[in-house]
Amino acid sequence: KATLRMRARQLVCGIWSLCFMFCLFCVFLHQTTAKRKLKFVSVVFRHGDHTPQEFFPTDKHKEVARQQGYGQLTKLGIQQQYELGQYLRRRYSYFLSVVYKQCEASTIYVQSTDCDHTLMSAQASLAGLYPPTQGQIWNPRILWQPIPVHTVPLSHDNLLYLPFSHCPKYNKLLRETFATRDFQRQLKQYRPFLKFLATHTGYPLKKLNSERIWKLSDTLQYEDINNYTLPVWATHGVRTKLIKLSELLLQAEFGFHKQIQKSRLQGGILLKNILKHISDARKPSHQRKMVMYSAHAATIVALQMALSIFNGKLPPYSACHFFELYQEKNGQYTIEMYYRNNSLRDPHPLTLPGCKFRCPLERFTQLVSPVLAHHWTREC
Repeated sequence: KATLRMRARQLVCGIWSLCFMFCLFCVFLHQTTAKRKLKFVSVVFRHGDHTPQEFFPTDKHKEVARQQGYGQLTKLGIQQQYELGQYLRRRYSYFLSVVYKQCEASTIYVQSTDCDHTLMSAQASLAGLYPPTQGQIWNPRILWQPIPVHTVPLSHDNLLYLPFSHCPKYNKLLRETFATRDFQRQLKQYRPFLKFLATHTGYPLKKLNSERIWKLSDTLQYEDINNYTLPVWATHGVRTKLIKLSELLLQAEFGFHKQIQKSRLQGGILLKNILKHISDARKPSHQRKMVMYSAHAATIVALQMALSIFNGKLPPYSACHFFELYQEKNGQYTIEMYYRNNSLRDPHPLTLPGCKFRCPLERFTQLVSPVLAHHWTREC
């Protein structure tokens, strides 16, 4: 009997050992075969090519406004945004469902500024991202379906329509910036050029402010891209210099002087909103997979200034900044950022200063915390 009991114990011990080894094997197998998972995506993109929002006084192509309207997305702009949507479909084909359903409204959320060309850009991008399939096709000659795009009036937009000029503290910082030696030194080289522009455009020199310079650059770019005859004075060199001046003024709007303080009142607001969505995406009950923002060049510049990764270049039409949240094999969450500023190339990886490219979410949040305002109205 003693021998039988001993054998029984040995058998039980052997079984427990096998079970323990099997469990260890399963854990090891899971660790070696588990893959990092994409959990959430946020994209911020600039609109596509559009008709001018303003024509300079001496412009000979003002009939465009009568024919097509001000600030309307062109056929080229529609194509640019449609191709961006197609790129998003290819990039996230394994992440987003192929078919847009009513229940997808909780999966993807699209917000635009209340401008015709950004609203139209959002719709064109969605047409490329979610073409109707099978039973969704309501007209075989029109492979398009309506998908919600959300907006608020520009007067109430405290997220995307930057810079927020209704912030007294920001306006004070901007005046300080324009008075700094650094800015005045760089602007000095453009003073003869500004007089040149005033002479040929018909604008009074005193009214050639940042916004008018940006609009003038957009107008000449539109006329060049769409094969209108440019004024003799608007040579390639002049247009290039105008873009450089636009870039200088954009940097002054969001950087140069007290950049962190400016970012708390400008691009940091959008960054905080994006991080809120990213944080929510970690919850098991969270269904949203993507948030899209259709906005402007200034929106991307302000965001990248807040992240201290702006390259100093004016974002081209359909430029897109990506945030991707991943859950790693060990359960940790990381953020990757990319910037697509050329439709013929893959997006550039972006690395937040002070972190590695695959940045742990907690570290990312810690690094950007100085530009996240918790009481924007009070700080303004």
